[in-house]
Parts: sequence; C-alpha cells; structure tokens
Amino acid sequence: MAMSYKARRRWSLFVLLIGLPVYIVLMIYVISLFDRPPFWIELLVYVGSGVIWAFPLKAVFKGVGQADPDGPEDPLQ
Repeated sequence: MAMSYKARRRWSLFVLLIGLPVYIVLMIYVISLFDRPPFWIELLVYVGSGVIWAFPLKAVFKGVGQADPDGPEDPLQ
C-alpha cells in the first residue's frame, strides 16, 4: 500500500524533526559504550551510521520535494 503525498510529507517532517535527533542521541550513546577505536574504524562507524538511517526511510522521502501530484495544476490557485 502506497502512502499519499500528504502522508509522506507529514512523516518526512516527523522523521527529520523528531526521529533523526533521537537516532543521533541513540547512536552517540551506543558508540560511547565502547572504547575508542582507531581513527579509520571510528570514521567508518560514523559515516555508516550517518547513511544507514536513510535506507529504510527512502519511501517516505521519495518525491516530497516536488509539487503535489494530486494538487491543482497551477500552484497559485
């Protein structure tokens, strides 16, 4: 079942304003549980955790920055 454009916009806003900061705090906590690894491993962990959150949410963000496909043809109306 595909989400409507309005639902995707709302969920994307929720994810960016609430979900992403919670994810960042959670990742900082999880990473702080381990001893500090070598620089290159630490870099891979941060880059990986910074990119990996977006893959499951790809369907939510797809097409959100474009005009509403169900909306009026003229955006000024």
